[in-house]
Amino acid sequence: MSFGVASPLALCLLPLVLAPLFFSALRPSPVASVAAAPQDALSGVVALALRLFAMLAIGASALAVAGPYREGRSVLRYGEGAEISILIDRSASMNETFAGRTPAGGDESKAAAAKRIMSDFVGRRAHDLFGVTAFATSPILVMPMTDHREAVRAAVQAIDRPGLGYTNIGRGLAMALSQLPAGGEVESRVILLVSDGAAVIDPRIQDQLRADFRKIRPNLYWLFLRTQGSKGFSDKPDADELDTPQALPERHLDLFFKSLGVPYHAFEAEGPAAVADAIAEIDRLERRPFRYAERIPRKDLTSEALLVAAFASSFLLAAKFAETSLKQAARAPSARSAARRPA
Repeated sequence: MSFGVASPLALCLLPLVLAPLFFSALRPSPVASVAAAPQDALSGVVALALRLFAMLAIGASALAVAGPYREGRSVLRYGEGAEISILIDRSASMNETFAGRTPAGGDESKAAAAKRIMSDFVGRRAHDLFGVTAFATSPILVMPMTDHREAVRAAVQAIDRPGLGYTNIGRGLAMALSQLPAGGEVESRVILLVSDGAAVIDPRIQDQLRADFRKIRPNLYWLFLRTQGSKGFSDKPDADELDTPQALPERHLDLFFKSLGVPYHAFEAEGPAAVADAIAEIDRLERRPFRYAERIPRKDLTSEALLVAAFASSFLLAAKFAETSLKQAARAPSARSAARRPA
């Protein structure tokens, strides 16, 4: 753990910490001879404490002006589960129901059903790392890999916002893979694709994706939210239909995933209940012990330095209000003696 300051020049004020050793803010009281006063251990302790608190107040104030901070660091954590990169389709068709209609009344869109079930999934995985990527025409990094549940849930809650554009799954997969860097000690790495359709992936992007999948070797899950009556990834072409990626994109995306040489599972869901069953199966499959390093950001310590300075200054202020002069202390006994003298 290392520390630093934002304004090193302000540290030139630190020599002022020695001022209380030579000067005192308390009112001086002249006496004929110090030897005339008895030895008082308590007064010596109080005097030393006042000097120390004065030094602390000056030092903490100077440090606060300099802007202290604690450097960011990596913390080794342990968990059970997986590194899960969630890739969510945000094309316009996700705003429709599983029946292919605009939601009305109590109907639930595919995006809303995915949001609800994925939020429960994140809540059950207490020690997993999650990253969230959304894609339509272009991919969006919604949440980098983290174990902070509230941040991940907030990212998942945003997936039912109105989508637009078309499904550019190739660029989405590339960004989701970038959340799982090659190497490391995590045994279980997962790409979880949630989509209601597919699209043609450019052959050059396919080659790059194959290389990335071979390097990272994640477990790939495709949760296909199938609209009722539409083609599925296991459907064969009709007799008068061409078997091309343009005609049957879901079938050819499934074939592409099978050619990657990584563990691959596809789930076809035609309703919220089927989506929940698929997520439960993924939850059961991906549970392994692992350890990981989390990056802790830099922390500003100015408020802590000001708090220390305020505490020390409050002690000195109380001592200032409590001080009294020897003249006042001597005058009080004289007045009481005069009151007792007979007339």
